[in-house]
Amino acid sequence: MALSKQKKEQVLEQYKDWMGRAQAMILTEYTGVTVKELDVIRAKVRETGGEFHIIKNTFARKVLSAAGLDVPADYLVKSTAITFAFNDAAATSKALMDATAKSESIKLKGGILDGRVLSAAQVKSLAELPPLPVIRAQLLGTIQAPAGKLVRTINEPARSLASVFRAYADKAQAAA
Repeated sequence: MALSKQKKEQVLEQYKDWMGRAQAMILTEYTGVTVKELDVIRAKVRETGGEFHIIKNTFARKVLSAAGLDVPADYLVKSTAITFAFNDAAATSKALMDATAKSESIKLKGGILDGRVLSAAQVKSLAELPPLPVIRAQLLGTIQAPAGKLVRTINEPARSLASVFRAYADKAQAAA
């Protein structure tokens, strides 16, 4: 189905907006994938706050060059689908990898993270990172651990002294 010039401009503007807002973009080849499989992938990616879209290579070249992003030429050959990660790049890439793990028809081409071009191996490594809330919790735990130890160290002499007083009180009560 041919798109009118006005519709093409709208589509290009939408992709420009998404590329501007996305933390990461993951490019895949989807040759031989059924519509049902694509719908499953889209649903899983949307759960993480991302978008999975099939895009014409000419559109992708125009939008990427307009955004000042230079990707290798082999990223934009054959069929191309782009996953846009808006909230959490690691969670979105993990969702994409999980959704496409059983499919031999989808091949990872590479990606872009904060303006840097990533290879397929780097995108797979990104997918292995824990989600952002887990990383925040780990960081918070690391920051709080020394403070907790300090509080326990400061309280220990007072606790020991209180135990000694209690033992004397119990001994005096037993004697009386």
